[in-house]
Amino acid sequence: MAARHEEIAEELRRAIDREEYTVGSLLPTETDLAAHYGVARGTVRQAVATLTAEGLIGSRQGARRVILAGRRSQSFAELRSFAQWARAMGRAATGRVVASEYRPATSEDCVRLQLEAGTRVLHVLRVRGLDGQPVLLERTVYAAWIAPAVERIEPECPSVTQRLFEDEGLVFAYGEHVIDAVAAGAQDAELLGVRRTSPLLRVRRVTTTREGRPVEWSDDRYRSDAVSFSVHNSIGNNALARKPAG
Repeated sequence: MAARHEEIAEELRRAIDREEYTVGSLLPTETDLAAHYGVARGTVRQAVATLTAEGLIGSRQGARRVILAGRRSQSFAELRSFAQWARAMGRAATGRVVASEYRPATSEDCVRLQLEAGTRVLHVLRVRGLDGQPVLLERTVYAAWIAPAVERIEPECPSVTQRLFEDEGLVFAYGEHVIDAVAAGAQDAELLGVRRTSPLLRVRRVTTTREGRPVEWSDDRYRSDAVSFSVHNSIGNNALARKPAG
């Protein structure tokens, strides 16, 4: 059974997700929240500390807390799979393989996955959904050493990351993400249920093991009306770098 402060933290998360508290608005005072939930202020303080650690609210001492982010935003402050992010929002993640085939590695594959020219790699196109609605296309290239394990996973597995951990003990430890915007082509539009040329948020990512061994690289395209991205930084830690397009 969850502790009372954990229950309150989850209720506040859901309220933020429903936009009862919008980004930039003030959270009620500890006194008001304690009265609302019928608990001591210390219990509320524990719940608020949890949401502060998650980056959902600000942490100014002696002032009302400010809502910093909604849970529809996917944060890159930590490495989480699409399915893990969906579960954190209380949503159901789905997945469906549209195409899967081995191809000789392109020059880009070789650079991103540190391969020799001509190595065969596994290309997989997946449609990912939230509560049954398509929101993401993943065009993923898997290194040859992990490709057979990926092939054994059923086409509608909601979390490939979780299955690779369960079946192979594989931990995705490091990721590099490059974010930009692209127009939906014919295939993107059909699979995501949007109009052709609709704006999509694209994330090109490379993921490696703890030892730095490349596992996959992917071109992920999100419906811009379904998902946004957030990066939490400070004067002491800035995880976001600007690069010219190219």
